[in-house]
Amino acid sequence: MIGMRIATVLLAAVAAVVVGCAPTAEPQADTASAYPSETLAPLFQQMLPNVRDKTFTSAVVTFPPAARAVPHHHGDAFVYAYVLEGAVSSQLEGGPAHVYHRGENWSEQPGTHHLATENTSPTEPAKLLVVFIASTGEQLKIDDPHT
Repeated sequence: MIGMRIATVLLAAVAAVVVGCAPTAEPQADTASAYPSETLAPLFQQMLPNVRDKTFTSAVVTFPPAARAVPHHHGDAFVYAYVLEGAVSSQLEGGPAHVYHRGENWSEQPGTHHLATENTSPTEPAKLLVVFIASTGEQLKIDDPHT
């Protein structure tokens, strides 16, 4: 029962993390509302049996045409993203923006500041499979440095 409660809390936290993540071109607080945002569909969550106090969580993130996520962090989570459909531009702190197409992927080290994530198409949706490996019970959070 405790494991199920932790899983439910983590899944809700992941939804809160991914559903509000992305623009970066303009740092004004009202910029994000000028663009559509992404949606999250949780897939699977399980405590890792061979890695103490770590939980695996996966979700599909759908970006409507021209959608952007707000800048964010994912706490101590290691993040892996795989493009299922379309093309997504992603920029992590310290690196250039890169456009990832269907079948391509990237990862984010724990604590990485994700500066930008956006669907590059003004007409077609994009989808990502996102996997988080995080401390069990951690509230995966986003921090927008502009708020």
